[in-house]
Amino acid sequence: MSDMDKLQNDKLGGLAARKNLLIPCLLLLLRDLRVHGYQLIQELVSFGFDSIDQGYVYRTLRQMEKENLVHSQWDTTSGGPAKRIYSITQQGEDYLSAWATTLEQYQKTLDHFFAMYERLLFSSSKNKSE
Repeated sequence: MSDMDKLQNDKLGGLAARKNLLIPCLLLLLRDLRVHGYQLIQELVSFGFDSIDQGYVYRTLRQMEKENLVHSQWDTTSGGPAKRIYSITQQGEDYLSAWATTLEQYQKTLDHFFAMYERLLFSSSKNKSE
């Protein structure tokens, strides 16, 4: 792990920030897919969840089901052990929509932050070289 990765995980809560995005990412995936937990975990890689605790994902899915954000049913037709197949509920759709609105606002804030950061960084670099 690089020093920057350690800084993000330790000081900036990088791991915590990704965990906070787990629920909206799961809901977004379930808008398009009806799948079991293991496949959801595989799909989370596309969001940058490259080393997430599988147990944490399953606990989150169970909590989401208690909150009526997702629904699960047992699939016994696949020939192997029974698997829970997850799908999004209407309440989950509404929750996802609210998250999307919030993230859109965060995106605007981040865009402004990085524009200012780059302007100040390049301004500082230019002043040092003169």
